[in-house]
Amino acid sequence: MTVRTAPTHELGAARLRSVRAMLDAAFDDFSDDDWDHTLGGVHAWIEDGDGIAAHGSVVLRRALHRGRWHRVGYVEGVAVRAGLRRRGLGGAVMAELERVIDGAYVFGALGASDDGAALYRARGWRVWEGRLEALGPEGVVHLAEEEGHVFLRAAAGRELPDPAAALVFDWRDGDVM
Repeated sequence: MTVRTAPTHELGAARLRSVRAMLDAAFDDFSDDDWDHTLGGVHAWIEDGDGIAAHGSVVLRRALHRGRWHRVGYVEGVAVRAGLRRRGLGGAVMAELERVIDGAYVFGALGASDDGAALYRARGWRVWEGRLEALGPEGVVHLAEEEGHVFLRAAAGRELPDPAAALVFDWRDGDVM
């Protein structure tokens, strides 16, 4: 099992189509906005004779905490092809994404599905216990429905933000988190 990494522009059109097809199959509601969120950063993936077996990416997000904007490595598009789950492929992909986060970001963040939460907890990711907000087109918006589903991971010995103060993410179309 070899995990490969590359920025979006190096994947090429055919591999990107294969990643999108696998993500469409893995998630019931994977939208064009979700796909857009997956692009523009560093991808980690595993291929086998049938195509993309596992994938994830980490992209730059900005988060405001106590008056300071932070570079956040936001994890997107993590999935393992049906029939290959629970064999360590997701963990192998996450290990590479965490390596990227450790080298380039202040901390990592991700929005976890109920199915994915166990993987992230097992890898040391922690649920953000504080208030979540986003700086939207109309100003700051409380993301109450996302609270309890966003996980953070400190990067390379740094500390996580204090949950006593809100974490305000940059806005994006579709699912903000």
